[in-house]
Amino acid sequence: MFEEYDFAAERAAMVAEQIVGRGITDTAVIQAMRTVPREHFVLPEYQEYAYSDGPLPIPAEQTISQPYVVALMISLLRLQPTDRVLEIGTGSGYAAAVLSRMVREVYTVERHAELAAYAQERLADLGYDNVFIRHGDGSLGWPEYAPYDGIIVGLAKRYYEQDDDSV
Repeated sequence: MFEEYDFAAERAAMVAEQIVGRGITDTAVIQAMRTVPREHFVLPEYQEYAYSDGPLPIPAEQTISQPYVVALMISLLRLQPTDRVLEIGTGSGYAAAVLSRMVREVYTVERHAELAAYAQERLADLGYDNVFIRHGDGSLGWPEYAPYDGIIVGLAKRYYEQDDDSV
């Protein structure tokens, strides 16, 4: 399928239309999104839609966020190259890959073992060696590497089960 699509051209168009066109001005975010191959972070049957303006299915019945949402969340952090970032909800690893092009280290926690492995494989294959993935409960963070200069949450939990009424 890679031979049928000019992913570099689609990526450039996505950045111009969906990211810059919607007002993202952070040059580090723009440059990172120009270089990270989103087609490697989606399921093979959805690669032709990798740069579409919307979320796409990934393993574990989850979705990869819309490119603009990733750009907006990251730009709001106002990151510096020396920063260390914690990401809660690794998903396929796409946001971590974008972050890795902007900061010193990215620590990311994913609750689905299947997704943690999926992201780890892609990030390793593409040479993102400053991203560290942990399978676990993201609500607990990753305290061993705290403090962080920024925290990004790439998921929404509809509710949390409570063991008692104290919260």
